[in-house]
Amino acid sequence: MAEYDFDLFVIGAGSGGVRASRMAAAQGMKVAVAEDRYMGGTCVNVGCVPKKLFVYASGYSAGFSDARAYGWNSGGVEFDWPTLRDNNAKEVARLNGIYRNLLDNSGVETLNGRASIKGPHSVIVNGKEITAKRILVATGGWPFIPNIPGREFALTSNEVFSMENFPKRVLVVGGGYIAVEFAGIFAGLGANVHLSYRRDLFLRGFDRDIRTFVRDEMQKKNIDLKFNHNVVSIEKLQDGSLLAHADDGSSINVDMVLYATGRVANVEGLGLEEQGVVLHKDGTISVDDNFRTSVRSIYALGDVTGEPQLTPVALAEAMALVKHWRTGETAEIDYNNIPTAVFCQPNIGTVGLSEEEARDSGLDVTIYKSEFRPMRHTVSGNTERTLMKLVVDASNDKVIGVHMVGDDAGEIIQGMAVALKAGATKSTFDSTIGIHPTAAEEFVTMRTPVAG
Repeated sequence: MAEYDFDLFVIGAGSGGVRASRMAAAQGMKVAVAEDRYMGGTCVNVGCVPKKLFVYASGYSAGFSDARAYGWNSGGVEFDWPTLRDNNAKEVARLNGIYRNLLDNSGVETLNGRASIKGPHSVIVNGKEITAKRILVATGGWPFIPNIPGREFALTSNEVFSMENFPKRVLVVGGGYIAVEFAGIFAGLGANVHLSYRRDLFLRGFDRDIRTFVRDEMQKKNIDLKFNHNVVSIEKLQDGSLLAHADDGSSINVDMVLYATGRVANVEGLGLEEQGVVLHKDGTISVDDNFRTSVRSIYALGDVTGEPQLTPVALAEAMALVKHWRTGETAEIDYNNIPTAVFCQPNIGTVGLSEEEARDSGLDVTIYKSEFRPMRHTVSGNTERTLMKLVVDASNDKVIGVHMVGDDAGEIIQGMAVALKAGATKSTFDSTIGIHPTAAEEFVTMRTPVAG
């Protein structure tokens, strides 16, 4: 008789949890996974997938306008919110089914319900106790709204994709990539958008040139950027609209307030602390290099541990963890030079060190930059511009940072990430022949460093 019901019990069927479950089952483990919300986790349901679809939708407004200069008379066009909302829901439902089938076809038992940990080798799901040799927590993150009066009137990215009605006036609160992306989405779909951020410039942690460039491009799109602005309360008026009050005494009347002020670890009700699992001050789970918590039989990975909150990171961690269980080798993950994209408009793509990070670390760097109007806008008259930037270590000529703001920046930077991982030098870039005419060729034609 088996000592435990399962070899592995996974709490959370997001990207990391599903990948770990499938790979462990493929290694012959008996695996179960519990999910209390939706298959595929944040990315599939209320994160990167629907967000990217909404970015596509919001870009058509400028596309219709630009097309006239190319001879296309699109006539009168109008946006229909229910069509976008419902088609997005259909695509998410399709992906939910794919994730469930992946688990079923891998022999993983799927349980619908919130699991809590009762002991080092036991969990409770829907009132039933289940035992496992190992427990893996992969519950991801959860949107955070500060405890201000009227917080119940605000929405988060969890609810925004399924709103009944489209808001004509929107206040987005936050300064991270989610806030910047949704400000662009709603502006592109026709809303009057304000963005409130409590510091002097959003996208903290990104290269300063990128941040200021995106600020200027967003202002061109008539997005009202309010920096050093702190919302302290939200009031619901008799007509159903919302009045957001700031600490400077000003107020903004809108139809919707969207909070994008960060995400916290989704650990409530899991019973971690009761079992002696050590948490960081921010609520994320402390793990060692092999994703093991302070309780030897309990593991954690993905956003819930506080590592870069990116789907590919969770997938890589899941594969490294299962390999560790199979071989006993350390679960090595290289968190350096992880490429990332922000799907604001225009997009941001970045990999490696920012200029500020490089200089703060004591490196002597040479900077190359190029700013230009994309070719397609030379005819359309659209004033949107593109920025590209290289950060080069002057001591060895290695390219240590590549940054871009412009159309398809994420697609272009993915290839640049391979070059950085391979240790490409500026001379390598210079000797590479570009594809003409493309925006990406600018990365291999920048020859003159920025003065100073």
